[in-house]
Amino acid sequence: MDTLTTALFPKKFAALLFDMDGTLLNSMAVVERVWGAWAVRNGLDPLELMKSVHGVRASDTIRKLGLAVDPDLEAHALAAAEIADVDGIVEIPGAIAFLNSLPPERWAIVTSAPLELAKRRLAAAGLPVPHHMVTGEDVTAGKPDPQGYRLAAQRLGVRAEDCLVFEDAPAGILAGSSAGAEVAVITGAHAAANGTPHLTLEHYADVEARIGGDGWLSLHRRRGIRF
Repeated sequence: MDTLTTALFPKKFAALLFDMDGTLLNSMAVVERVWGAWAVRNGLDPLELMKSVHGVRASDTIRKLGLAVDPDLEAHALAAAEIADVDGIVEIPGAIAFLNSLPPERWAIVTSAPLELAKRRLAAAGLPVPHHMVTGEDVTAGKPDPQGYRLAAQRLGVRAEDCLVFEDAPAGILAGSSAGAEVAVITGAHAAANGTPHLTLEHYADVEARIGGDGWLSLHRRRGIRF
């Protein structure tokens, strides 16, 4: 029997680049606990704060709030709290199988999280650690700046314009598109990217990547089974 598939993009890609939180794994429970407690300690509305934390570096979020605190020190403390708390972190459905189907040299992660936190969350969700990962510590400007995605493409030896970026939040979507890449938006973790004009996927359970003879990747959605 054969799986019937439909191509999601008319072009092929040299590599796939993934955000982490909200894109490959769902860490919303932890983020709400840690950032919610931090908001209360600093006299902020936790629900309002949650609207601004997705997809950007913690220090950048805190700096924009204009509080009388050291953004870098606060971000370090938040990261330590998040490293200690991985309860409830799970893969976005199908993410593990999808990543394991990709050639290791054809994908990378670009996350705003620091490296230690990224590795901790990947392990908690059971996701593979890529050969190449760009973290918030590797760039001088975080998302929505495209620097991270351009750096990931460079490390993979490809052009950013030949990549497909998977994202979940407006800042990351802008970073990917500003790098010149195509963008697919994962919607299963939260609704931060509602209204995006980009292709949306709830998860990876019905998606597959095909590898051409030239090593380039095409993305397909499974539609059913033919016997």
